[in-house]
Amino acid sequence: MAEPISVILLAMLAAFLVGMSKGGLPAVGALAVPLMALVMSPILAAALLLPIFCATDLVGLWLYRRIYSGRNLAILIPAGVIGVGIGWAIAAHVSDSFVGMLVGLTGIGFCLRVWLAGRKGAVAPRPADLPGGLFWGALTGFTSFVSHSGAPPFQMYVLPQKLEKLVFAGTATITFAVINAAKIIPYWELDSFSAVDGKLALLILPVGIAGTFAGAKLTRIIPDGLFFRLVQVTLFAISLKLVADALLSMARS
Repeated sequence: MAEPISVILLAMLAAFLVGMSKGGLPAVGALAVPLMALVMSPILAAALLLPIFCATDLVGLWLYRRIYSGRNLAILIPAGVIGVGIGWAIAAHVSDSFVGMLVGLTGIGFCLRVWLAGRKGAVAPRPADLPGGLFWGALTGFTSFVSHSGAPPFQMYVLPQKLEKLVFAGTATITFAVINAAKIIPYWELDSFSAVDGKLALLILPVGIAGTFAGAKLTRIIPDGLFFRLVQVTLFAISLKLVADALLSMARS
């Protein structure tokens, strides 16, 4: 293994977070690319982690094969695949910082709205509407294609529906499994895998699978209220990170 030990350890942590996201904690997976970006380019980090996403998706699909929202999947999956196609078509014309800023600001606004509304009393669940699902689903696929950060737009559409905890987790796992599979050919065509260290990817794969089972276990034992608060706090933290990264990139340029 030619990689420094620091890179290997960070890659293992990133793979474990990816696995946990497939086990039912979708927001934590979005931390993986920013974490790896500390030691390599974000583009290379995304390419390195895509096989881990796809492999752990298979475990997640088995874990949640009977627990999901069919209506959400029927809306979000086609929209997400379209979003991947849009990302593929305009990959060379849209900067990562622009996308990160857009998603980050939207995520921050969503969390603040939910928290402020919560102080005023209970908020009625919002149904899975088709126009909103098509928009947020396409944005989910697009941002997932760019930097594996599709969780914020997904949550902005699904969280207001107040689904049961495991249904929420299963819907996220299945949606992103299809989106990640749809990203393989575009990544290959864009030659994103050419610089990936195959040995490192194989080394961290078992860590990712272990993270999937750990995520599934945590999802089942965490109380519903705490689960969704953790999802919202993680969404807020990721959104702040995306905005900060975008501002830093703009300042450098």
